[in-house]
Amino acid sequence: MKEKSFLWIVLWYVKDHRKTIIMDSIFLAIFSVVFSLYSLQLEPIVYASFLSACAAAIFIVYDFMKYCKKHSELYILKKQVSTGLEEMPSTNNLIEADYQNILHALYNQKTELISKVDAKQTEMIDYYTLWAHQIKTPIAAMRLLLQGNHTEENKELLAQTFKIEQYVEMVLGYLRIDSASSDLMLQNCSLLEIIRQSIRKYAHMFIRKNITLELKEMDCTVLTDEKWLAFVIEQILSNALKYTNSGKILIYMEDEKKRVLVIEDTGIGIAREDLPRVFEKGFTGYNGRMDKKATGIGLYLCKKILDKLSHRITITSKVNVGTKVKINLCSIKTMIE
Repeated sequence: MKEKSFLWIVLWYVKDHRKTIIMDSIFLAIFSVVFSLYSLQLEPIVYASFLSACAAAIFIVYDFMKYCKKHSELYILKKQVSTGLEEMPSTNNLIEADYQNILHALYNQKTELISKVDAKQTEMIDYYTLWAHQIKTPIAAMRLLLQGNHTEENKELLAQTFKIEQYVEMVLGYLRIDSASSDLMLQNCSLLEIIRQSIRKYAHMFIRKNITLELKEMDCTVLTDEKWLAFVIEQILSNALKYTNSGKILIYMEDEKKRVLVIEDTGIGIAREDLPRVFEKGFTGYNGRMDKKATGIGLYLCKKILDKLSHRITITSKVNVGTKVKINLCSIKTMIE
């Protein structure tokens, strides 16, 4: 809210002092009636009235200046209230002091509540982070056991184990996202190498679903965090494989100069009405309603991570044609076309 205009303050000043104004008007009316009844001379009355008006004007101007000053102090305090109430203006009466005491009590209660919530939140994040790391051990053991026997049943179990690993990685990404700024390690990285690492991770999924991959050569070095950008590319590849039953996935640079990376698939696409909301937390859209296991977290994490990396992500899609995801590695805004 913007600071109020001078006229607005004047109107509020009059409203706040309306009782005094009404009382003074009554007194003035009484004196006028009494003076008229006694037929007193007009000159001394006018002179006394003029002196009284001058004194009243001086007092009103002084009082109004104090009123404006207090309003300004409180307006500034409103912007700084999250840091504390130490700069509260001095009180002029008991009622104002009572209000300030109430504010201080509420602020202390709020601070205490926030501290308790933060402590519980930290404890919960620590627990789930520990759980996510510990669960990796039995998953790795299961993978080793399944890799020992190359049967069709074991291949299917390996695919499901891989999905479990991906969900665990998503949990870790979700837990770390709010502290990602302190976890960032920006450096010049080979974009092609990051992409190849992600592709190798999903190689068996390409083979299993018989999806063709077209990766065009690119000579691009980007200033980014390798781990977090790889996480984003893996999430996009995971979605592309999940919703592409046949055809291919293409990865190429649309604009070498602007460093726009494109990951395009020939999958089922995204409904037009769902596009503006694909980055919302928990939003699954029509495809998610068809796939009961969709979480609506993957693209939400991608957007938040790319925001922190000062990159930009856009999505265009047509139903039954495919989806095109563009990552502008030079941009600082995130939007949907």
